[in-house]
Amino acid sequence: MQIKISDHFTFAKLLRFTAPTAAMMLFTSIYAIVDGLFVANFVGNTEFAGLNFIYPMLQMISSLGMMLGSGGSALVAKTLGEAQPERANQLFSLIIRATIVLGVVASAIGAWLVPDVARGLGATGQLLEASTLYGRIFLVGLTTMMLQAVFQSFFTAGGRPHTGLWFVIGTGITNMALDWLLIVPLDMGLAGAAWATVIASLAGGLLPLIWFLRPNPSMLQLGKAVRDWRALGKACTNGSSEMMANIAMAVVGMLYNYQLLKYTGADGVAAYGIIMYAGFGFAAILLGFAFGVSPLIAYNHGARRTDELRSLFTKSVTLVTIFDLVMTITIFLVVRPVAGLFAAGNQNLLDLTVQGGRIYALAFLLIGFNILGGILFTALNNGLLSAVIAFCRTLVFECLCVLVLPGFFGVPGIWASAVVAEVLAFLVTLSIVLGARRHYGYL
Repeated sequence: MQIKISDHFTFAKLLRFTAPTAAMMLFTSIYAIVDGLFVANFVGNTEFAGLNFIYPMLQMISSLGMMLGSGGSALVAKTLGEAQPERANQLFSLIIRATIVLGVVASAIGAWLVPDVARGLGATGQLLEASTLYGRIFLVGLTTMMLQAVFQSFFTAGGRPHTGLWFVIGTGITNMALDWLLIVPLDMGLAGAAWATVIASLAGGLLPLIWFLRPNPSMLQLGKAVRDWRALGKACTNGSSEMMANIAMAVVGMLYNYQLLKYTGADGVAAYGIIMYAGFGFAAILLGFAFGVSPLIAYNHGARRTDELRSLFTKSVTLVTIFDLVMTITIFLVVRPVAGLFAAGNQNLLDLTVQGGRIYALAFLLIGFNILGGILFTALNNGLLSAVIAFCRTLVFECLCVLVLPGFFGVPGIWASAVVAEVLAFLVTLSIVLGARRHYGYL
């Protein structure tokens, strides 16, 4: 039986509704991990380090898609809750057109800046060459990657998260198959991994575009766009917290790479990449759950269903608390075997990854609540509070920690930066959530 965003949600129904979105995010992170796995095992450690060295910049540019997707889907879901389906479709169409234009412009600018950014962060020689090669090829597919991120949010807002999941699975399988084909038999090296991602993104971005252009069983269909620049600005502002979180993560990633290159050399950069791959997978589940809940919160906020809004928030907090605990324990247990898949006989890399991973795992005790807090206010169309949480969590706290703690504790201080930052962010998020509870009625 099809679940509707207007339904009352029990724990079981909430998990069923959000599971496809969480799976979408998880699957996306898995095929990104496979890229790294093939490069580490079939190309070389320098190329693997180069991929991870430039990836934060690529993540920063790609976050434009998450901004438009999260902010736009919250606005559209709220409009649906206000019983304005025609305007909701017009806004949806506007956001997709804006994504295409922004993607083309950002791709051209990013490709021009890649070598300068890598050089500015300390890359030289082969590391600089590898970073530039991967970055410039990756950016060829930026527009379709941004469309993929936007459509993931709108499949959920349109009440069809399972359909979105099938598109992501198809994209992921295509990417992984191309990784093998281009890297192993065709011996294209790091370029093969980049082109595999670009080609697969065509399926992830263009096929959903065709699906929404045709009559479909969702609540949304692409058609004539309304020329409402204020609404587009509202969507961008509202989704700016998710973009800010990704930009901040990218900046933090650059700082981690800078510090690890300084303290440990290329092995430290590779170790951080491995830890991030594992972290992406677990964080993707939490992020996917939060994105899955977001249109439900937005819809009920628009429909002024305070009781259902309160029920959704309470259930969501309960579930992310359980997820946080399970993930912390799991990361601690699996970090050694996961590191072994990438280390390829490099004992120093293995030791660095295990040490860093077990410290980093403690950040997951609080990360779910902090993610949910930020997306809660995006769903409520309060981009300012959402941005404050995202800004403090990463751009302020984690940047400060990764710059300061290594001076006192060396390499362990680098790994502990995420833990300290999540604790500080939890205090900020909790105070904002409690402070705004009466205004929105979710508690």
